[in-house]
Amino acid sequence: MQYNTQREKLQMPEYGRGIQDMVMYAVSLPTKGERQRCAEAIFGVMSNMQPQMRELPDYKHRIWDHIAYISNYQLDIDYPCEINRLGEEAPKPEPVKYPMKNIRQRQYGYFLEESLRQLAEMPEGEERDDMLALVANQMKQSLFIWNRDAMDEEKVAADIERYTRGRVHLDLSTFRFAPVQTLPRQDGPRKKRKK
Repeated sequence: MQYNTQREKLQMPEYGRGIQDMVMYAVSLPTKGERQRCAEAIFGVMSNMQPQMRELPDYKHRIWDHIAYISNYQLDIDYPCEINRLGEEAPKPEPVKYPMKNIRQRQYGYFLEESLRQLAEMPEGEERDDMLALVANQMKQSLFIWNRDAMDEEKVAADIERYTRGRVHLDLSTFRFAPVQTLPRQDGPRKKRKK
């Protein structure tokens, strides 16, 4: 038994191993006429495999490009159009660097911790109270999403004081949290799969 990991790499997996084997067979044919007839038959099969490509204005050109690409540009035939080398049209983009941030508690995330740092630096007043209300409610929501059992208003107040090093205090006797937005649970019976 031969495993796919032992076989030659698929050039275009969307067409499958059968098409790749047909194209490689066409490459191995001795005369140009035989290769041409075989390539035209492969073109017909490929265009039937992906009928949505027929809606594109240049679908024939694309399929011939795919045939040439699958053969590693070794198929020597008279192509009905000029072949474009796939992968050479646009250079590969540079990988995007992910900013690694040090997060103390994952349930709150970086932006909530950054908001708490800004909150600690704000002067007392109405703007700071409004931001404190937003941050506290978001912290409660985050705790609820992370672990419903860990959601506690006293924990939110303690975390705010800890993050702001005691500069900001949330008075639970006067502050009212907004109700937590819940999503419906899906604890109902699961449907059995048909075998």
